[in-house]
Amino acid sequence: MATLTAAQQRAQAKAEYDAFVAQCPSRKLLDRISDKWVTLILAALGSDSAHQPGADCGGEPRVMRYSELQRLLAGVSQKMLTQTLRSLERDGLVSRTVTPTVPVTVSYELTDLGLSLYEMMRDLKAWAEVHMDDVLANRETYDTRVA
Repeated sequence: MATLTAAQQRAQAKAEYDAFVAQCPSRKLLDRISDKWVTLILAALGSDSAHQPGADCGGEPRVMRYSELQRLLAGVSQKMLTQTLRSLERDGLVSRTVTPTVPVTVSYELTDLGLSLYEMMRDLKAWAEVHMDDVLANRETYDTRVA
C-alpha cells in the first residue's frame, strides 16, 4: 500500500465527506448552519434590504455593527448572538472588525465563503415566509385530525 502525502490524505478525506455517515464532520457543519439565528444573521448581513419585512433580499452585502444586528434580530439574547457570531467567525463565514473608538466599535460582514452560503439561505428564508400560511393551515388540519 502506497503512503499518501498530507495533501493526498486531505483530498481523499474531502472526497469521502458524506453527511449520511455518522462520523462525517459535515454533519456538525449542517447542524450549525441550520440554526435559525445563523439563517437570520446571514440574511441580515447579506443584503441591505434584509431589514425590510417582505423585501427581496437581492441587495448588496452589508457591514453591520453588533448593536444593529441585535436590534434587527428580535428575540435574540446577547449571549446567543455573541455565540453565533463567534461560531460563524470561526468557520470563516463572517469577519469581525474592531475599531478602536470610544466606545469600541465592532462590526461584522460576510466573507466570500459566507456570501456563498447566504445565497442559498436567502431562498430558504423566502420560502419560509411565502409558505408560512400553508404550513400553519396544514398544522391545524393535522392537529384536528389527530386529536
